[in-house]
Amino acid sequence: MKTTTKRSKPAGGFTFNEVMAAILVLTIAVLGTSAYRYHASVDVRKADQKTTGARTASLLCETWRGSADPNAFDPVSHFGTELTITSVSLNDAPPAPIGCTALGGYKIIIDEVDYRAVLFYRDISAGLRALSVIIVWEWDPQGQSLNNLVLSRSFRLTTYISL
Repeated sequence: MKTTTKRSKPAGGFTFNEVMAAILVLTIAVLGTSAYRYHASVDVRKADQKTTGARTASLLCETWRGSADPNAFDPVSHFGTELTITSVSLNDAPPAPIGCTALGGYKIIIDEVDYRAVLFYRDISAGLRALSVIIVWEWDPQGQSLNNLVLSRSFRLTTYISL
């Protein structure tokens, strides 16, 4: 006599390996999305600081250009309480290039970010002067020299006036 064995039907559902593979795929997707959101928010903050630095440099440069006496321009007294700006020594500001005359160094606080600026000029020819501003942000005053700044955290703007 022959005995026949009945095969049982597999139960419906997922195997342990299938569940673990699905969890792995979901984990990777969630981590990737989180990393994307983090880096996007950091990039937005960096772009905001760069835009603020560029606008501040433009404000300083154009105000200096429009002043009655470019040799005596003082942004601290000019802006008063409109802008949180104080004079600092030239050692605490970005260095002016060689061959240029520094007007002064300044500390500007905007949205709790410390910007440092230097205003300097150079006479190009008789009757023509270049007015320039260098502004920097996000550096470590104790561990990083202003002479070795990361270029993505600085902005330089130049305009010309006739004397």
